[in-house]
Amino acid sequence: MHVVDADQASAALDLAAGLVATAPSRCEVEAIVPAGASPSMPGLADVRRLSLARRELAAAWQLGLVSGVGGGMIHSATLMAPLVRHDKVHDHDQTTVTLWTLRHWEAPDGLSKSAVAWHRGMLRRAVKHADAVVVPSHAMAERLAELTKLGERIRVIAGAAPEGFAVPLDAVARRRALSLPARYVVLTGDAGELEAGFRGALAAGADAVVLDAPEGTEPGLAEIASAAGLPESRAHVRGVLSAQDRAAVLSGAAVFVATSALHEWPWRAVEAMTLGVPVVAVDGGVHRDVIADGGMLAAAEDIPDAVAEAAGAGARRLSVLGADRSRAFSWTGSAERVWGLHADL
Repeated sequence: MHVVDADQASAALDLAAGLVATAPSRCEVEAIVPAGASPSMPGLADVRRLSLARRELAAAWQLGLVSGVGGGMIHSATLMAPLVRHDKVHDHDQTTVTLWTLRHWEAPDGLSKSAVAWHRGMLRRAVKHADAVVVPSHAMAERLAELTKLGERIRVIAGAAPEGFAVPLDAVARRRALSLPARYVVLTGDAGELEAGFRGALAAGADAVVLDAPEGTEPGLAEIASAAGLPESRAHVRGVLSAQDRAAVLSGAAVFVATSALHEWPWRAVEAMTLGVPVVAVDGGVHRDVIADGGMLAAAEDIPDAVAEAAGAGARRLSVLGADRSRAFSWTGSAERVWGLHADL
């Protein structure tokens, strides 16, 4: 059962490093890890290694079986947490979790039934037992409040690009190894949302490169591109890439286009802004919160015109605005807010 994706795992490591770097006086950071994990993060005071491996631990915690974890202030950068009854008043125990996406509630059909059941089950446990549930944007907080009875326990702490995210020195070689064209726009989103992005690439006179495509979706996405007027030969579908490969791909793009309106943290949009790549995104609450004036927000039907402008006359302005907006997000700042959250609790 796969319950924590690569972006969330990277975020957990970056946040942990930030917590170590910003720890208040007389506070220290310990890690709780499944059997077989070997964290090598400098500054950890201790590592609590549990008896169960990651898959078995996820199943046990879904059932509320958390023996061996111990107490203290527990902050999880995902829903993977020991969510059981605890005594905050007398023992000063606290448990907080982070929810990066509401995809398992808003678009469950594209996910495995086991992943949907796990996330929904863990959120139910969080409603019962978490002292706070952290989400990365105010729009997500509003939507989560509609889905649950968490009330004032919902808190907002944004994410950031991976620590050190930058254009690699061998970016050209990486793009060549990925068989990318000379001029392209990068798209992200689900199959049903990507048509506007393909039409945007056509309007900009560029090929389209789709990132984070689930395995096996290539033929279907090529058909969507063709239906949008972009020849299949100009639609390049790629799956999950390493951070360095993503930086290489994004840095070579004329425009980055985020076509999803789901309530989830826009990982790639923040990465694109960090690299100064012009960003166009479907207008929605999360994109208004996160991208704000760092990119162009447009209705789905207006995406092609927005991409054409972002790839042409608006490119320089959007590059500067995006890079400036990206400075609002850092794992150090997020870590400081996590410490503040636990102090408030």
